[in-house]
Amino acid sequence: MNPVAVHRVSFQYVSRLSLIHREKVEGFSGRRVVNSRGRKWPTRRLHAVTASLITSADSFEVGRLIGSYGFMNVTSYSGLQSGADFEYTSDDIGRLKAQDIGEGGVKIRLYEGRISQGPFRGVPIIFKVYPGKRAGGIEADMMAANELNAHSFLQSQKNLPANLLMLVGGFETQFGEQWLAFRDGGKDSAADYARTASEKTSRVRSQGAWNPYEKEQMMKRRRNFVIKILQGTMKGLAFMHDNDRLHQSLGPSSIVLNTPAEREAIYLIPRLRDLAFSVDIRPSCLEEGATSGALSEQLWRRATASGAFTVFEKRAFGIADDIYEAGLLFAYLAFVPFCEAGVMDSLSLQRLLENTFRLDIEAVREYCLADERLEEAVKFLDLGDGAGWELLQAMLNADHRKRPVAEAVLSHRFLNGVVN
Repeated sequence: MNPVAVHRVSFQYVSRLSLIHREKVEGFSGRRVVNSRGRKWPTRRLHAVTASLITSADSFEVGRLIGSYGFMNVTSYSGLQSGADFEYTSDDIGRLKAQDIGEGGVKIRLYEGRISQGPFRGVPIIFKVYPGKRAGGIEADMMAANELNAHSFLQSQKNLPANLLMLVGGFETQFGEQWLAFRDGGKDSAADYARTASEKTSRVRSQGAWNPYEKEQMMKRRRNFVIKILQGTMKGLAFMHDNDRLHQSLGPSSIVLNTPAEREAIYLIPRLRDLAFSVDIRPSCLEEGATSGALSEQLWRRATASGAFTVFEKRAFGIADDIYEAGLLFAYLAFVPFCEAGVMDSLSLQRLLENTFRLDIEAVREYCLADERLEEAVKFLDLGDGAGWELLQAMLNADHRKRPVAEAVLSHRFLNGVVN
């Protein structure tokens, strides 16, 4: 789902990738992003966007520290069993995908802030701070540069949706820390919301008998709120895929909400963030020899193992990989907010889906039916004659070739009128 793991890659042969290229050039206030091969991003529109970003530290005011977290990124499927009785082909390994969860080395800090100069003076922002090379190593610099590149590219495209957190600028400190400034899209993530919702359920149940009418009204609001989160998430992901970008770190902590209040669902705007592992899937970037970037190394290794060799096949595999992560997010939001605190968490749910039931969602439903603590989650996914289970099975299909694209998920009946 989206706890804390940063995938581990070898940086032995990767040159330093920083937000700031120390030359005086046009564009990003005399600074530009380069990749590990020293190539400049070529598009004029991208130059226009980066030139409009605020890059002076004097233009910002920094407020209080509001949190810190790590990253999750795709690594490998960990549910396969070994031994004489279990034989798997490379195709099996490529089709089945999960995250090996472990503590990552790059810790991100978040601060409140605001723009202090210029026409946007007073606009609230959130600073995302990547540690300097000494604390975070080359990995932190690469992640910061990749996130800047991804946002700059996406923000240069037409029809930018509201479901992507907006980068407004950034700077590097004398200690090498990379500070990225984003418009304040909210302090709460989908993970925060789910935790609060489950705690509220526990609190209400602990008070004794739960009025059936009040319970149904609360669950109705909760179902509607979760659907809105999923709709916004998939709109943002569809935009990224339409513009040849993968997210590759999608989970409940990478969705920021402008309100966590279920009664305010009409105003809810979920926004994608955490693009540090975003992957460029334009054809020129998928040609032979062009997919060796350290941050996407594991993705293309798994793509090759699954039989994806051509540009089209690699692109399709990458998109399907994001859809799988979105499926895990869907499962998380379908269970955690509807259960009492401690009944279900992301890792337990993921192991249940992948290891115990091998992505057989019908078997998962049968298991959940026998546990009264999961009753409301089952009811939610049962809506529309099992439309939720149907969508979950499609997104978590063991064969990546059979997973729907983001637009198809958005048009699925479970996200369109089943919940009312």
